Amino acid sequence: MPPSTATEAAPDIAPARAPLNERAAWAMLLALTSGFTLSQSFRTVAAIMGPPLAGELHLSPQQLGLWAAAFHFAFGLMQIVMGVSLDLFGVRRTILTAFPIAVAGALLSSQASSYGTLMVGQMLIGTGCAPAFLVCTLFISRHFSAQRFTALSGLVMSVSSIGVLATATPLAWLIEASSWRWGFGVLGAGSMLAWLAIWWLVHEPATPAPHHPQGDGARATPWTALKGLLALFKLPHTLGLVAYAAVAYAGFITLRGLWLGPLLVERHGFTLVQSGNVALAMTLASMASPALFGRLDPGGARRIAWLLGFAVLAAGMVGVMGLVQVAWVDVALAIGYGLLSGYGVLQYGYVREAYPEAVRGRALSLFTMAMFLGISLMQWVSGLAASLAPRWGMEPFTAALLTMSALLLAGALAFWKLPRAVVAHG
Repeated sequence: MPPSTATEAAPDIAPARAPLNERAAWAMLLALTSGFTLSQSFRTVAAIMGPPLAGELHLSPQQLGLWAAAFHFAFGLMQIVMGVSLDLFGVRRTILTAFPIAVAGALLSSQASSYGTLMVGQMLIGTGCAPAFLVCTLFISRHFSAQRFTALSGLVMSVSSIGVLATATPLAWLIEASSWRWGFGVLGAGSMLAWLAIWWLVHEPATPAPHHPQGDGARATPWTALKGLLALFKLPHTLGLVAYAAVAYAGFITLRGLWLGPLLVERHGFTLVQSGNVALAMTLASMASPALFGRLDPGGARRIAWLLGFAVLAAGMVGVMGLVQVAWVDVALAIGYGLLSGYGVLQYGYVREAYPEAVRGRALSLFTMAMFLGISLMQWVSGLAASLAPRWGMEPFTAALLTMSALLLAGALAFWKLPRAVVAHG
C-alpha cells in the first residue's frame, strides 16, 4: 500500500518550556526510570509465580493467562487517562498520584486467598503502573534532542530490565524460601521507594496551561484532549502502527513473563530455581538489546524493513519452541529471543518521524496503549489456546506458542499491507 503523510493531523499550540541543564535532566530521568523498573517487575512475575500460584489457588492455564493479562489490560486501558493527565497536570503530578495505587495492589495481592482478590490486586497494580513507561518517553522527547530520542528510549528500556532480572532467579529463591506472597510484598516496598525518589527529584520547569487543539485560547479539558488522541486514527498510517505495536513487545513479555517458567517446569521437569536461571539468562540477553537496537537504528525506510524482518524472525523462533519439544532448544531459543527483543525500540523512531511535534505526546500515548492492550490480548488468547489444547490432542504449550507466533505474523502483515507514514530514506 502507498505510504501516507504524517501532516494531516490538526496542529496543537506547543507550550514553551524552560530548558533543564543536562545533569538535572539525567537525575530526573533516572528517578522516573526507577518507577518503570518496578513496573517491569510486576509485568513479568507470572513466569515464576505461576506454578506456585496455580498450585495453591488451583488455577487453570486459562485463569493464569487471564491473571497475567489483567495487569496489561489495566495498564493499556489507562493510557488514555494518563495521556490526558500528562497534558493537563504534567509528569510529576501524574506519576505521584498513580503509583501508590500499584503499591496498594501489591499489598492486596500478597494477602489474596481467592482468584477474585488476586485479579483485583493485579488490576490495581496495572492501573498504578500505567504512566510509568509513558512519563519516561515523554520526558525524553521534551528535554533531550531529537537525535537522541531512540537511543535514550532504548537505554531506559535496557536499564529498566533490572526489574525483569529481579523476577528471575532472585524471585524464585525468595518464593522457595518463603512464598509467592513475599514476592508481592517486596515489590510493593520497592515501589514505595521509587515513588519517594520521584517525589524528591522530579521537578519539571513550569509551562503555560495547555490550550484547545484549535488554538482558540480555551483551556484544554479531558474531553478535548481525548478527542485529540482519537483523532490520530484519521491518519491512515495509525492503524498499521497500532497493529504492529500490539504484538511486537507482547511476544517477549508473554514468553518471559507468562509461559517460560511453566513450560520449563511442566514440559521438561526443571525446578523453580532452574527455570529462574533460564529466565535470568534470557533477561540478561534482553537488557543490552534495546540500547543496541537504539544505537543501530538505520532510520527511514530501512528501519521499516528491519521492523518487518525481525517480527517474522521472532514469530519463527516462538513457533519452533512450540513444535520442537527439546529442553536445550527451548532454553537456547528463549535466550535468543531475549537478544532479539530490543528490535521493538525501533518503533519509537518511527513514531517520532510519523507524527508532527504538536501531536507526538498523544501519539506516544496511543502507541503505549496499543502495546500493553496487545500484551493483555496475547496472554489471554494464548492462555485460552493452552486450555483448549487437550481437546485438540495438542500439548498446551505447543498451542500457546503457536498462537503467539500467529499473532506476531498477523501484526507484521498488517504493518506491511496497511498505509505507512512517509519517512526519509535511511
